[in-house]
Amino acid sequence: MNNKTVSARPGEVQREWYIVSAQGRVLGRLATQIAAVLRGKHKPCYTPHVDCGDHVIVVDAAGIELTGNKPEGKIRYWHTGYPGHLRSRSYGDLIASRPEEVIRQAVRGMLPHNSLGRQMLKKLKVYAGSEHPHSAQQPQPLPEA
Repeated sequence: MNNKTVSARPGEVQREWYIVSAQGRVLGRLATQIAAVLRGKHKPCYTPHVDCGDHVIVVDAAGIELTGNKPEGKIRYWHTGYPGHLRSRSYGDLIASRPEEVIRQAVRGMLPHNSLGRQMLKKLKVYAGSEHPHSAQQPQPLPEA
């Protein structure tokens, strides 16, 4: 009996398009579902070293929620590159001004930190409102975990 493990090849991967609304959803819980679909962990042909994930469209990003006191207490820090230019903003302010980036950064932290993860992140499309230009791809609702 020949029981060989079959690895997915990059050219043979069938990609689907999924859409999910972030309205009223908790940021971290939504981000874990999105990251799993971007990696392809929901498919039986999942291979860790191959990008076999699907495309994900996130709409209504402005309606994302944080639990507890995170809107005021959780702080995002970044450095501009100049001496003494450490910047910080609360997640409540970030969601009000750039909700797309909040979701993108949350998902980015859950993907591999290498070129494969950067390739996976390109398949994520985030929009603050309910409109998106990907209706030609006929996206399906995101499978619930």
